[in-house]
Amino acid sequence: MSNPKIKITNTEVLANNWYTLRKITFDYQKKDNTWETQVREAYDRGNGATILLYNKTNQTVILTRQFRMPTYLNGNETGMMIEACAGLLDQDNPEDCIKRETEEETGYHVKDVRKIFEVYMSPGSVTEIVHFFVGEYTKDMKVNDGGGVADEQENIEVLEFPFNKAYDMMATGEIKDAKTIMLLQYAKINSILQ
Repeated sequence: MSNPKIKITNTEVLANNWYTLRKITFDYQKKDNTWETQVREAYDRGNGATILLYNKTNQTVILTRQFRMPTYLNGNETGMMIEACAGLLDQDNPEDCIKRETEEETGYHVKDVRKIFEVYMSPGSVTEIVHFFVGEYTKDMKVNDGGGVADEQENIEVLEFPFNKAYDMMATGEIKDAKTIMLLQYAKINSILQ
């Protein structure tokens, strides 16, 4: 942290259960060179990775469905979300993470993945950077049923959709997850299933 216009004066941990929520007090130098004190909260849940698994021959993609409490609290009647496979890096590098998460969540053992970009998903309140990948899958890469890791309380349903159906599900509101929308749009714009 080397921005001379920012001086952090106090950091207080508000919660440290699932992840860490901090209240940060800092001085910020404005355009007119005056300083003002600001207070913000930042949620640190670590960085993550996500992948769009696609099959060129069949023109299909693998997605997942699982319960997401924050969406349930904010109007999603069932709390269920259709998403691209994703997970936290923990101690792994992004590529190793997404390969591990792909096998745990979807049951596919992929060897070749390609990073396409990385994004701050909610920079106003969350520190997380998500690394985005794409990777091809074939039926012979299926090594288990997927579904997630039981001791992490994951109950993940593996879904396979024709790409065009998945793409249309954004317009119908069946897919509302930002990372999944970004990956589907990337696939369409870059014709990766062509």
